[in-house]
Amino acid sequence: MRHTLVLILALILCGDAASGQEWEDRQRFGAADASTTLHILSSTDTALFAPVLAAFVAGRDSVAIEYFVAGTADLNSIFRQSPNAYDVVISSAMDLQFKLANDGFAQPMEMLGYPDWAHWRHTLFGFTSEPAAIVLNRQAFDGRDVPQTRQAVIRVLRESPDQFRGRVGTYDVRQSGLGYLFATQDARTSETYWRLMEVMGNLEVQLYCCSGAMIEDVAAGKILLAYNVLGSYAAAREDLAHQLEIVFPSDFQTIMMRTALISAQTANPEVSREFMRHLLGASTKPVPGSRALLPILELDGDAAGQAMIELSPALLTYLDALKSRGFLAEWVNAMIQ
Repeated sequence: MRHTLVLILALILCGDAASGQEWEDRQRFGAADASTTLHILSSTDTALFAPVLAAFVAGRDSVAIEYFVAGTADLNSIFRQSPNAYDVVISSAMDLQFKLANDGFAQPMEMLGYPDWAHWRHTLFGFTSEPAAIVLNRQAFDGRDVPQTRQAVIRVLRESPDQFRGRVGTYDVRQSGLGYLFATQDARTSETYWRLMEVMGNLEVQLYCCSGAMIEDVAAGKILLAYNVLGSYAAAREDLAHQLEIVFPSDFQTIMMRTALISAQTANPEVSREFMRHLLGASTKPVPGSRALLPILELDGDAAGQAMIELSPALLTYLDALKSRGFLAEWVNAMIQ
């Protein structure tokens, strides 16, 4: 009896945790009277992920999905506060996800044949490969060479400061987990990153929470150049293709894997594992009858893994409190001028 009361209380608290939160989006897939509801917490826009979700519930009449969307930093905080309220967690912030798995928030799942570089100890699985991009307003660059490297971007901005003042954008890394991941990985790779940040800071850079907002503003001409935008999100906006130029820098690329984990406190372990197998299968081949909106993960050969940010303890470096404070202080000094 006592066990039953505890279970009921836990379910009530889980419901309150989800219902009291303000979400970027929240949608249900599957029948309203399904006997099992899988709660998925994700940073991925519903429009891009809907084909995978719809395909999963289509063959399972007794299973529904409640899909909750939050920013990467908020997602990490929400899940840490209520790990029993969600079954599966999906995020583009690889470092925050890695720390969740490392801190014991993820349940292991055997996935035979999945390459070692695409998972961490069978608790955290990468399922896309998505490069950061520079997104330009086509009209603003009409008649001029499109910059293909970070140095070329610096040159363009320095040559036309009046045109670009207040009209360049990037992530606010103090608020965006993915933005922080991209920024720290860039800084580790090349000092060019800091020179670019100083130039953008001098031009009264506009700071954003997410790629979608940057893409919209580039298309509308509110900003003319956005740095470190998720290339997959920009490519998915076919309605804006005539207004956007998407550049994957040729000097070096920052490529992240979107990752997923099963909560260690999931109330639906079997269905969660079924969903993960479905997700990881869909990540390497298109969902039948639908157009893939997120890039698939190329599993063949070692080069695929080497081209990406690695799922390794190195991801924890810039999550160290002292290291993080130092990085953010340097970033603010460059950007907030």
